[in-house]
Amino acid sequence: MSADLAGRVVQWQQAHGRHDLPWQNTRDPYRVWLSEIMLQQTQVVTVLDYFARFLARFPDVAALAAAPLDDVLGLWSGLGYYSRARNLYRCAQVVKTLHDGAFPRTAEQLQTLPGIGRSTAAAVASLCFGERVAILDGNVKRVLTRALGFGSDLASATHERALWALATDLLPQSDLQQTMPRYTQGVMDLGATLCTSRQPQCQRCPLASICVAKAQGQPLSYPVKTRKLKRSTQSLWLLWASSADGQVWLSQRPTPGVWAGLYCLPLFDSLDALELVLPEPQRGALQAGPVLRHVLTHKDLHLHPIELRLPQAEVLGLEGGWVAADKWPALGLPAPIRKWLSRN
Repeated sequence: MSADLAGRVVQWQQAHGRHDLPWQNTRDPYRVWLSEIMLQQTQVVTVLDYFARFLARFPDVAALAAAPLDDVLGLWSGLGYYSRARNLYRCAQVVKTLHDGAFPRTAEQLQTLPGIGRSTAAAVASLCFGERVAILDGNVKRVLTRALGFGSDLASATHERALWALATDLLPQSDLQQTMPRYTQGVMDLGATLCTSRQPQCQRCPLASICVAKAQGQPLSYPVKTRKLKRSTQSLWLLWASSADGQVWLSQRPTPGVWAGLYCLPLFDSLDALELVLPEPQRGALQAGPVLRHVLTHKDLHLHPIELRLPQAEVLGLEGGWVAADKWPALGLPAPIRKWLSRN
């Protein structure tokens, strides 16, 4: 199946794959790497605007490495999974200092950089340098497990390694500078556009006649992964202190922890803990806002905004400081905090 599958994917991508995304039609590893990091657990439609803004502000890896981290987090604000932004920044600095500003050309070397795992390294190496290495992100796992009828549980590291080996065997064998970028892009495109998780369009798929899952009539049975995330809930109280001239009190979150490194309204585990940091007159002026629910990967946050309106920006007995109304929008803020401040 190896040559047949790879050839079908390459031909399909050339004729029917995606060609108009801003990080395509380039072998610039900076742009490909940036897009791969942004697209982790994030939809293309969301990434498009962020990608354009990032390139406008940081056109190359040297510009990103030289920028303040707060500027990077500010542009990332709202995209979520902020460890990606911190690793992006660290990676740019390592590329600049240890690799003279040039990305390594092999997947093995790319994996040594902060925030770059096996699949991301392979994507950059294959798309930019034509290296014969397999990627195995969520879309590709779905395509390959269905095509191969690979029914082993991917919650097992042993089975995941087996799929990696099969993915490598299926790669193109010749003319790698041309076929590897097109194959890598093609198998990602198939998973994103036709071989989708809920409504696969098998009748349009170039692999339909060799796909085991289609022959079984059970494409939705693949991939198999039984381990489920254990979700939890957490309640937090936010002190929303503002002054009459529009300033707001913000503090920078510690690392590690929720929203590490971002600027945020001060967080407390209880209303009592919040009130303890304020003098008695200010406690009497507190007003509770509507509870907000914010969904993280493993956790649901129940956020309780507590408003404190002050006539002027007086000193508060907690970490942080006053930020003017025209300054806070440029800071790295958690998405729910940015939305809350923007509405009020």
